[in-house]
Amino acid sequence: MVFADLFFLYFFLPLCLLCYYHASRLHTRNLILIVFSLIFYAWGEPTWVILLVFSAAFNWFIALHIEQHREDVTGKLLLTAALVVNIGLLLVFKYTGFFLETINAVLRTSIPVPQIRLPIGISFFTFQALSYVLDVFWDSVKAQKKFYRFLLYLSLFPQLIAGPIVRYSVVEKELVKRRATPEDFSEGIYRFIIGLAKKVILANNLYVIVDNFFAPGIQGLSVTGTWYTVIVYSMYVYFDFSGYSDMAIGMGRMLGFHFDENFTYPFMCQTIAEFWQRWHISLGSFFRDYLLYVPIGGKRRKYLNLFLVWFCTGMWHGASWNFILWGLYFGCFIFFEQQLGKKKIKAWPIWWKHIYSKLVIIIGFGIFYFEDFRQLGQFFLNLTGLTMLVDHSSFTDILTRGSFVGNIWLIALSVLFCFPVVPKLRSFILENKDMQVVRIGKIAGTVVLAALLIISSILLVDTTNNPFLYWRF
Repeated sequence: MVFADLFFLYFFLPLCLLCYYHASRLHTRNLILIVFSLIFYAWGEPTWVILLVFSAAFNWFIALHIEQHREDVTGKLLLTAALVVNIGLLLVFKYTGFFLETINAVLRTSIPVPQIRLPIGISFFTFQALSYVLDVFWDSVKAQKKFYRFLLYLSLFPQLIAGPIVRYSVVEKELVKRRATPEDFSEGIYRFIIGLAKKVILANNLYVIVDNFFAPGIQGLSVTGTWYTVIVYSMYVYFDFSGYSDMAIGMGRMLGFHFDENFTYPFMCQTIAEFWQRWHISLGSFFRDYLLYVPIGGKRRKYLNLFLVWFCTGMWHGASWNFILWGLYFGCFIFFEQQLGKKKIKAWPIWWKHIYSKLVIIIGFGIFYFEDFRQLGQFFLNLTGLTMLVDHSSFTDILTRGSFVGNIWLIALSVLFCFPVVPKLRSFILENKDMQVVRIGKIAGTVVLAALLIISSILLVDTTNNPFLYWRF
């Protein structure tokens, strides 16, 4: 089951909200959410829902005993067991095929590669479980005594499949006591519809362009065609993933949960460090807090930790070498900016900082897209124009021009909404001293949201498969 689906929009979510608000006690509401969350997960993974429940039970049990033995050897052994089991499950289900294929390629062996189906969202709920156990060990949070509350935390369907990675500390109090105010519910609907529109109206249509140019292979694609498509792909990934995060945050608000932001207009950045402070914030903060500043072997090693963070960032995204290369690629620029220093970078002209950061980001998304290294090599040849010398390919072509002209409004809107246009407009209206402007603005906003919902619903009528990109991670 996916969020951008008519069944979810007009049956599952309304039924969940109806049952949830029909119950008066929070205990009952929590149980209702657990039931709906497990149904949501089992809808796509009827077998692996057992893995989700096992992960919840194991980490809940381990954390309880870690809290009791935090200061002695038993606590450290329990923490080690938690790390081994959680990371081990992730390695088995997500990376077994990758490791064996790499061994076969390097050693020229023929070890059979098992076809293990990847449980949906395993990277997200495993990282949430790890953050919880580590926080209990470090005494940052208290272990949850009630298993059903911890199960709700780990399985909550708005953020279960593709994030954001919600820290236990963020929802700890709301698992025990919460209340969704009318303002919360209204804001939740707004965020949900905005996220839906990002996905259905923008991301899905942007991907049609990417699929037309990149899917057949880029041999012979012109220089401008390659640049055009990878720029469109960068915006597609942003709207697809941030759209999911908006929908997750919105549903959380409807239910009384306040999740942290996962995206804050990353294309506004002026450096790569700033980009990663704005992009997939929950993943970046996870590696920062649990790997970058953690002593390795009893001593903090700055550059080793930095390498591990970006190696793991890449590897987390998928069992393919291009993702690892993608992570290390960004790690190199983070290292470069650290060595250069903030003062020198601040002295750069603003126009140069924007050109530098956007070029690095866009090229990075090309690395993210091409899992086949031959295609990735061709991608770089196309970008630099070397194919004009090697293969006599053209600088531009009629198909690229036709696609750009035919999709000019889609591309213009996508570029526009990469910037905080909507929040600025909302602030202007809602904070205006003229109450007439506020009233008209609220009515207009409601009409726009209704129109976005209707348009998105119409576009979903003939759509049979509408997954979010980050479900695969």
